[in-house]
Amino acid sequence: MAAVSPPVFRFAPSPNGHLHLGHAYSSLLNQEMARQSGGRFLLRVEDIDLRRCRPEYEAAILADLQWLGVEWEQPVRRQSEHFADYAAALQWLKSKGLVYPSFMSRKEIDAHVQASNGTWPHDPLGTPVYPGSERDMDPEILSLRVAAGDDHALRLDMKKAVTLVGTDLTWYEDKPSGGERITADPSAWGDVILARKDTPTSYHLSVTVDDALQGVTDIVRGMDLYHSTSIQRLLQVLLSLPEPTYRHHRLITAPDGPKLAKSAGSPSLRELRKQGIAPDEIKRQLGL
Repeated sequence: MAAVSPPVFRFAPSPNGHLHLGHAYSSLLNQEMARQSGGRFLLRVEDIDLRRCRPEYEAAILADLQWLGVEWEQPVRRQSEHFADYAAALQWLKSKGLVYPSFMSRKEIDAHVQASNGTWPHDPLGTPVYPGSERDMDPEILSLRVAAGDDHALRLDMKKAVTLVGTDLTWYEDKPSGGERITADPSAWGDVILARKDTPTSYHLSVTVDDALQGVTDIVRGMDLYHSTSIQRLLQVLLSLPEPTYRHHRLITAPDGPKLAKSAGSPSLRELRKQGIAPDEIKRQLGL
């Protein structure tokens, strides 16, 4: 009988700021689930945004995790070192006619939405769905604009992709009370961006490729990424990649209700350390 491979978990922060309690909860939960299952725990640095991600933030992340008592396998995968992997996946999608260049600016998109008199669809995060103005244009004309250096993004032709995959796309959501199959709805996102002129990959594309290349079997992350699973499952099927199990955990919120976030100025782990709070107290606050 063939040996069963151990489950693989991961924590994947972006070095564009300092970690807060929400990150602490996710990293500690992943580590604990890996230990309980006899599995492996990986750390991945998601630094595709070369303008916002900084080496000093990565160093701070590693220091904070070590202070918490989080241990991970080496080496750490840094997305900025693997753009070729994402380019290969993007090229495969292009070869299937699933990618097109889009040139509309945010201002132009907003004007298009306003002209719809409030009837324009929005994605699960509340962002207007891209109009897809270039989707059916002459590919030669689009290629000439790209060659001319016009600012653009590369988008997934969602309608064509869903037609190719079918509408019975699902994922397995693991829960403490028992798992269930969830119906994915990638169409709700419209023609998502797969790459930009200044960033050769997107979050959705890079995370999907990375999880497959690293053999991640169990993706444990916050509920704020729940709806993103629909896009990633679609890409997994399109790219013939394995399907992991998902578990979306509760979000750690501030006393006044909103989820903790770097952009909202939530207290960082470094600040809590300076206040003399010990790792065990952090774990107690998080219910771990």
